Amino acid sequence: MDFRLSRYRNLTVLLIVIAAQLLLLAYQVKSNKDLHAVRSLSVGAIAPVAQLVEGLRAGTVGFFKDYFVLLNAREENRRLRDEVTKLKLENQFLKNELSTADRARALAVFTQRTPSRTIGARVIANATSANSKVVFVDRGSDEGVRPGMAVVTPDGIAGKVIAAYRNASQVMLITDATFAAGVISEKHRVHGALRGQGHGTLIVDYVPTELKVEVGERFYTSGDDRIFPKGLPVGEVKVVRAGRAYKEIFIAPYGLLGGLEELLIILEGVHQPLPAAETTQVSYHLQTLPPDAAQSKQAGAKVLMTDADRVRAQFRRGGAPVPGERGPAAQTARPETGGNTVQAAEAPEIPGQQ
Repeated sequence: MDFRLSRYRNLTVLLIVIAAQLLLLAYQVKSNKDLHAVRSLSVGAIAPVAQLVEGLRAGTVGFFKDYFVLLNAREENRRLRDEVTKLKLENQFLKNELSTADRARALAVFTQRTPSRTIGARVIANATSANSKVVFVDRGSDEGVRPGMAVVTPDGIAGKVIAAYRNASQVMLITDATFAAGVISEKHRVHGALRGQGHGTLIVDYVPTELKVEVGERFYTSGDDRIFPKGLPVGEVKVVRAGRAYKEIFIAPYGLLGGLEELLIILEGVHQPLPAAETTQVSYHLQTLPPDAAQSKQAGAKVLMTDADRVRAQFRRGGAPVPGERGPAAQTARPETGGNTVQAAEAPEIPGQQ
């Protein structure tokens, strides 16, 4: 039996397939449908697989598309960041160039305005510590720089040279704790000694408490220290306090406001006059002159006379002695006429006398 089944196996399978086909045809004719059963079964079996394959394909394509898009966006962002950084650097460079040009123009204007002979210098090193404020500049003894010369900026004094080498100089700033200079106030012409404190605020010493110094008043160099020419701006008063013997005056310096990059060393100083002190204009009301004074002024009278002065003047014009006066003026007589002595005229009655 087994031998027969194995021998006619292909035929058996063929008969089964034909029988199944006949059954499907009979079902299609009975159900009166246009759709073939085989196609329906095939589509129903293949559709899920096709949807899965299409989903995988779409997901894969979308993933790679998004990846390349993000890759391009990342590259674009990197390029934009580099461009922004470059523009920032260029902007900062232009700002520095503009600031340098402004400082150079200010130095040129100050050089033309000041009568002192100066030389420009640039700060090349900073040697400041807790209380010591010292910088090095690129001008030295080869350019005529000597210790003790004043160092200024267009805004005000900045320091003084304490050491000069061939190609460089050491400058002590006005904020150094050992710095000192003579100063004078603009409005009240008060003299004092400017001292550094190791930080941005300066102090003016040796101003007696009875002298007047106001907040907002400006100080200038007085020339007493033989280093700074007279008339250079120093700073503005910020705080004034009364002490036991001297005032405590704190000022903000002008010369360090814009930073220290370019400086001017005064080779030959010339004293300058201080700016005129600002005075407060006060209006006064004056009455008109009395009528008699106005007439006397119109007539050209220069001396005011009382009634007694007028009577004495009449006596003197007549040559008669003035009552109550002694001396040569009282003995004056009229000149002689025809050999007869002329008696002194009777003194007229003085108003108010009996």
